[in-house]
Amino acid sequence: MSQVKFEKQETIRTSGGGRGGPAPPKEDLAHEIGNALTKGAGPNGYLAWYLKKLQEDPLRTKMITSGTLAGLQEFLASWIAKDRSKHGHYFTSRVPKMAIYGAFISAPLGHVMISILQRLFAGRTSLKAKIMQIIVSNLIISPIQNAVYLTSMAVIAGARTFHQIRATVRAGFMPVMKVSWITSPIALAFAQAFLPNEVWVPFFNFVGFVIGTYINAHTKKKRLQALRRKYQDGRTTDGRSDYGRPGQGQGGY
Repeated sequence: MSQVKFEKQETIRTSGGGRGGPAPPKEDLAHEIGNALTKGAGPNGYLAWYLKKLQEDPLRTKMITSGTLAGLQEFLASWIAKDRSKHGHYFTSRVPKMAIYGAFISAPLGHVMISILQRLFAGRTSLKAKIMQIIVSNLIISPIQNAVYLTSMAVIAGARTFHQIRATVRAGFMPVMKVSWITSPIALAFAQAFLPNEVWVPFFNFVGFVIGTYINAHTKKKRLQALRRKYQDGRTTDGRSDYGRPGQGQGGY
């Protein structure tokens, strides 16, 4: 009898049903968060709905996804770097421009390039084929996408002549390629192992969103620091710093 009573007390003590019970395990919390985000794995879940849209209208779905992520990336980078416009807002004119780039340039280009890559290696699942797919991606597809990206960023930043655009691409091409050569093989190997073909472009967009937000925020911080140093060290003949002149504020590029 005493043993039964002891086991019953232990059950009450560890059940967590009372007010003073222990918090639910982290695994349960993560599962609840996942269910909240995807509404579970059922046919009516958000994830299932998104995958269905990718199959029914892949290009438009990728354009909406890429445009949203590109605009959000610019906004988050400005917020992280405390880079405000002259009106004191983080939502600068670059946000809609980046959204347009993501929707009408990045997404269609990625859709075409990844489709070509997948066709070239369709049905080839050997380790050699996977390695060759990574090599082709890094030596052909990534350089094209990065060159288009840098060209678009130059135009968004205000470049209007061929010389200005070429200078921007030449200055940024190798640094961007080095980042691609580090991250792209990992992302592509993950996609090869775990993801269906139709979600590759959104997955790469998300990876690019995370890396791009970090690089964008870091670049903005460096630019703001340079402007502050210029404001502190240099004064013009009329007693005003260039930092305080029109077009030289924190929101200018």
